[in-house]
Amino acid sequence: GVTFLAFGNGAPDVFSAVVAFSDPRTAGLAIGAIFGAGVFVTTVVAGGIALVKPFTAASRPFLRDVIFYMVAVFLTFMVLYFGRITLGEALGYLGLYVFYVFTVVLCTWIHRRQRGEGFAPPGPWEPEMLTDTEEQESSGTNSGDYGEEYRPLLPSRETSLRILTTALSPLDYHKWRRKPWYWRLFKVLKVPVELVLLLTVPVVDPDKEDLNWKRPLNCLHVLTSPLLCILTLKSGAYGLYQIQGVFPVWGLVTLVGSVLAIVIFITTSNEEPPKYYCVFAFLGFLASAMWINAAATELVNILRTLGIIFQLSNTVLGLTLLAWGNSIGDTFSDLTMARQGYPRMAFSACFGGIIFNILVGVGLGCLLQMTSSQLVVKLEPDSLLVWILAGALGLSLVFSFVSVPAQCFQLGKAYGICLIIYYLAFLCVALLTEFRVIHLSTL
Repeated sequence: GVTFLAFGNGAPDVFSAVVAFSDPRTAGLAIGAIFGAGVFVTTVVAGGIALVKPFTAASRPFLRDVIFYMVAVFLTFMVLYFGRITLGEALGYLGLYVFYVFTVVLCTWIHRRQRGEGFAPPGPWEPEMLTDTEEQESSGTNSGDYGEEYRPLLPSRETSLRILTTALSPLDYHKWRRKPWYWRLFKVLKVPVELVLLLTVPVVDPDKEDLNWKRPLNCLHVLTSPLLCILTLKSGAYGLYQIQGVFPVWGLVTLVGSVLAIVIFITTSNEEPPKYYCVFAFLGFLASAMWINAAATELVNILRTLGIIFQLSNTVLGLTLLAWGNSIGDTFSDLTMARQGYPRMAFSACFGGIIFNILVGVGLGCLLQMTSSQLVVKLEPDSLLVWILAGALGLSLVFSFVSVPAQCFQLGKAYGICLIIYYLAFLCVALLTEFRVIHLSTL
């Protein structure tokens, strides 16, 4: 929950921060996005949960997460005040996150020890959340996924070509017939993107009997996934690099990947996955991260262009468009979880998940920009808006830290309305500051 799941949920924020920190002119975009998403999630999303489903918050996890988050915000405030971040401070951000993970694990262990449960498997209160509505009906395109109606009477062995074409088909005829016209239109628009993802990202599914082993497609992934990684790093700069000025890196990766793919194809069968199939899960994780990194790079470039066209600062673009875009997933997943009867879990995710974004986003983003000759990254606030943003996030955390225990952790609609009004007021002040209606008077 605080490692791989946090990375999965926070990957857009972290990669956007890493890309934005790579250029001093867009560093304000990263700060605005991280702080803006923090204000949005801890006010609008947390308030929406309280409005949808009044509940009793988990006291110890809430206090732990809010305290860690306030410490992270204070560290960032100090870094902005001094206008730079050193190697020790960047490592301090990552070290604080490691300490946070250790604290979560230790608190969980102590809590279970006190209750005498030990490390039991997850209880019935932990639901299985499906993020894609299509997955609620079918997790694949196998004939067995549709029940007895489409199950073949006699078992048959499919050829490799048949397996490849079936695995690369984003459209499913049986589902297509039952869906309305607008779903079909949206599906047709998604087909090119889904086809590219199917070609480059291997998916290991432990819920399936064959672990989603598609021999010809997985052998193709051995070639396409590494090629994707080197062609998306630094916008393809590494992939175009030539060894000894003669042989390109992408050519070497293609050659090695082709040899490995042929070896795997010869030594495996279509019916049973190999013992090392779990390695494909890590390859899929890496390929997914590279796609998100590429999307984040283009998103930062687009926002920077919009800022130049409309004469808006990077900070205001970060706290609005980029923060809202990165928080859409958190908003829908947390509110859906609350509606299904798990508001405590959703509320904890608002504060726990976003700690990863600020600590790893700033720490890793700055660390990757440091070189052997330059161990300092300059972070110069471009306007008063940065200080308003940092102050608003700190104030919202202090408000929750005081008001939630004051209500004996019984959170209702009044708390939710107060948080949403607070965000609207903050947004008004931020926009008025951006358009210089509110400004510091100079003597």
